Formats: sequence, C-alpha cells, structure tokens
Amino acid sequence: MNKEIKLFIYKIRYPILLLLSLWVIEAADTFLHLGLSVLGIYPRELSGLPGIFTAPFIHATWGHLASNSIPIITLTSILVLFYRKVALQVITMIIIGGGFCIWLFARPSYHIGASGLVYGLIGFIFFIGIFRKNIKTTILSLIVLVLYAGSVESLFPNVEKNISWESHLFGFLVGMIASFIFRNVIKDDEKAFIQAPSWAGEVSTKAYFLPRDTFEKTKRQRYYEYLEAERQRMERERMENNLL
Repeated sequence: MNKEIKLFIYKIRYPILLLLSLWVIEAADTFLHLGLSVLGIYPRELSGLPGIFTAPFIHATWGHLASNSIPIITLTSILVLFYRKVALQVITMIIIGGGFCIWLFARPSYHIGASGLVYGLIGFIFFIGIFRKNIKTTILSLIVLVLYAGSVESLFPNVEKNISWESHLFGFLVGMIASFIFRNVIKDDEKAFIQAPSWAGEVSTKAYFLPRDTFEKTKRQRYYEYLEAERQRMERERMENNLL
C-alpha cells in the first residue's frame, strides 16, 4: 500500500469507524436479539426523547443498514476532507436538531436509522456551495446533486409508510440551516487553495540552489530579468574598462 493511500485512509478514519460501529451494532442486535428498535425516537413521549442520540445508530434490518452505508461513508468522508473544521459541529447539529424536530412533529412511531444524518449531510454539502459560491464548494454541490437528486421524493410523505420521511425532511432542513450558519467559518479551509506559499514572509538564512519563486514567474518576467542582469553586467564591464 503506497503512502498516498495510507494518508487517504488516515484522513477518513472517523467515517470508517462510524460505519463499522453501525455494522457492529446491527450484528449485536440481530444475533443477540436485543430489540434495539425501542431506542429510536418516539415523538412527543418523554421515553422517546433519548432516542435523539441513539436512533441514528440503529437500523431495522440489514437491508436498511446497507442502503445507508454507502451514503454515510461517502458524505462523511467529503465532510472531513473538505470541511474538517466544522465536521463535528455539523454532524452534532444534524443529529440533535433533526432528532428533536422528529420528536416534536413526526408520526407516533419509532424512528430509527442514519438516513436523517445522510439527508442532513446532503443538505449541508449542497447548500454550502450555494452560500459560498466558490469553485470547490460548487463542484462538491454538483457532485451531491448528481448522486442524490433521485432521493428528493423521500423528503415527502408519499413514500412507503415504513420509511421515516420525517427523518429525511428534518435532517435535510437542519443540514441546510447548518450550511448557512457555518458559511463563513469555512473560509479558512478555502484559503488553502489560494494562500501564499508557507515560506512567504519568512526570514531565512538558508541558501537555495534556485530562488524560491523561480517557478512562480512567467517566461516574460524571467526574460526581462535576464535582460536587466545583462545590462548591469555590461555596465560594470564598461566602468571597469574606464578605470583601466
């Protein structure tokens, strides 16, 4: 395994751990018959309130988990790779904010699964591109749009009754709100694409084989510098000849 792949895996270690934890929980629930579905969010019941924190980690079936797995690893990886500074805050806001809205307004049933988080991340990544209006965030928004445009219908109640469209809708809305709240916080992430070299402004006594800005100059600039250097050399030679 080369160094680039190892570095990439290291950067997305938390999304990988999150996905593994979901599969471990589902395996424990299935083989130990734990009945964890009762730890979901049950709207407007005090006993269902703790489900805000546990529901995203519980799934009804292996198929339910499998359908969420690829979006979870994809979207959380995008989040930590490109919006690392706000990644934890965004995930926390989606889970708690979306979960509380489910508890307040959703149908009286146990709501479980990571799909609320998935739709929250879709909302965040898509709308941050609209609010920021720069190349990086716009490209990411377009990628999310292409990948998940077909999921829009799951935001509304015309889906199967055993699907928590409320989780999708409230997660998406909270993700959109999060993108507006953090739209200016991520400016520092964007500066990495346009900032001056890390050595700019440093005072160093090191000797370099080539000037550090050699490759930042245009061909025309280097040509003019060459002409100026030649002019100065000829001027020095002329003065030396006059002295002789």
